Amino acid sequence: MKHKKLYITGLLIFLITSAFSQEIPAFPRAETAKSKIEKPDDEKIALEYFKNKEYEKALVLYEKLFGEKGTRFFYTYYMYCLIELQDYDKALKVIRKEQRTNPETLRYIVDEGFIYSLEGNQQKATKLFDEALEKLSADRGQINDLAGAYTSRGQTDYAIQTYLRGRKLIVDYQFNLELAGIYQRLENYPDMVNEYLNLLESDLTRNEYIRGRLQSSLADDDEGIVGEAIRTELLRRVQKSPDKVYYSEMLIWYSIQQKDFEMALLQSKSLDRRFGEEGSRILDLANVCLSNQAFDEAIDAYDYVIKKGNDNVFYLDARIGLLNTRYLKVTSRFDYTREDLYALETEYHGALAEFGENSNTVPIMKYLAHLQAFYLDKIDESITLLRKALDMPAVPKQLLAECKIELADVLLFSGEQWDATLLYSQVDYDFKNDPIGFMAKFKNAKLSYYIGEFGWSKTQLDVLKAATSKLIANDAMDLSLLISDNIDLDSSYTALRYFAHADLLIYRNNLDEALGTLDSVQMVALWHPLHDEVLYRKAEIMLEKGKFEVADSLFAKVTEMYPDDILADNALMKRAELFDYYFKNTNQAMLLYQQLMLDYPGSLFVVDARKRFRELRGDELN
Repeated sequence: MKHKKLYITGLLIFLITSAFSQEIPAFPRAETAKSKIEKPDDEKIALEYFKNKEYEKALVLYEKLFGEKGTRFFYTYYMYCLIELQDYDKALKVIRKEQRTNPETLRYIVDEGFIYSLEGNQQKATKLFDEALEKLSADRGQINDLAGAYTSRGQTDYAIQTYLRGRKLIVDYQFNLELAGIYQRLENYPDMVNEYLNLLESDLTRNEYIRGRLQSSLADDDEGIVGEAIRTELLRRVQKSPDKVYYSEMLIWYSIQQKDFEMALLQSKSLDRRFGEEGSRILDLANVCLSNQAFDEAIDAYDYVIKKGNDNVFYLDARIGLLNTRYLKVTSRFDYTREDLYALETEYHGALAEFGENSNTVPIMKYLAHLQAFYLDKIDESITLLRKALDMPAVPKQLLAECKIELADVLLFSGEQWDATLLYSQVDYDFKNDPIGFMAKFKNAKLSYYIGEFGWSKTQLDVLKAATSKLIANDAMDLSLLISDNIDLDSSYTALRYFAHADLLIYRNNLDEALGTLDSVQMVALWHPLHDEVLYRKAEIMLEKGKFEVADSLFAKVTEMYPDDILADNALMKRAELFDYYFKNTNQAMLLYQQLMLDYPGSLFVVDARKRFRELRGDELN
């Protein structure tokens, strides 16, 4: 009986919730002064009895309230009390009376069947459940009400049958969303997906809504069961109905959500060839791949557009994108060589030779200048190229601002910090309340941090916390917290000054000097809140120097000594990637990815860690 009561409790709480939502009047009733005092008191007292499981006392009041108002709200509470007290005879009398009063309301037949099921008379209960279904009419409200009654009484199969019968009765409404919701609760994901896609086929205007529902169902899909159902059904429909473009586009969207850029590119190429497109779809996807560091897929996509010929409208954009991708692919590794960098420089010069130095090729000039300054020690050439870009006529203001920021970055790198701050300030002034203006303000604030002007820096950073760019706002918040959290006990910034100067040295690629400066932080005190940051910075320097074993040991110290610190999950992810891509130790990499997922479930790295873990485990993801 105990498990039956729990079952009843769960079902009726669902019904009570429904009743609350249905019985709120649009306008308050005009009542006498006496009723304003007495009736709310009866309701309040009844509810208190109900919450305390004093069902005998609650029953008296709910019987009275139901008799006075006759609403489903009070009917629900009244029935609950009768069921809890196992007064099934009285419950049946109440139900039958409501049936006579409201013969079109089929839920009372379901309630009657439910009482018989509680008494153990399943045969009679089934007969009544079937009877309610047979009496269904072409009334959408009645169909939804009956399905809800079945659901609240644990008769999910009957609820499904109700909607399926409703499809036959109302041809122009197929109850896809209602069925999808039931299938999702039953964890019947193939049928859930099928219903959503059937709705898409009948009403393309619901495209964004359906994507939102599917995205929501993917949120907790740790084992990939929902994702597999979506992928399988979309592939089946794409193959069965290749003329229905919306299925291919949905598959592209889904693949991007899952970061399966290979599948997204395959489908995008198919659509591009089928409709003789110019490559805009592929170019957009290439940019998405690049932003997600899927460099190989981005290169494939840009190459596809480039092969359409130099008379294609997107040819130059694709060439610029390809150059940028190759640069990022090389520099994102820690084992690149000087030869890799010189090969990149040659490609940039080749592109400028092909297209010339003009307003259209300023992005190429900007990327080349960055490569020369930060990787090839060609500071003068970099500055000359950027000044030439800034003097170029007909360059969009936004692009000029980007070049100005790049020039400021190079000047700061070379030690010209006052000229750099002037340029940052110009962009900040010219582009107030614009993302590029926020970027300039952040870089200026960081420059102040580098040189120890912490008060001014923090003031600017606190302003940027409200920036519309989430990335800049987060970076500003992190740096602001670094400053505020690391004031010494005597209200000085001695340790932080060493640390900030080390950051500047790292920025300028003076790695050995930066290591020495970080050692100075540790000498300020045996313990300091910056010590975890120092360990993490040293580990990053060792990565830059290609000393992967040393880097791993330092990252390990961060996670072991400071497991609750904000950098712990970062360090754990770095270790997992080291074992994955550099040490080629798959088992250890999997253990570290798994540790990240278990110990830091709220980490931003969990999605990537889970995906890579499943790939290493051999799961079928494509």
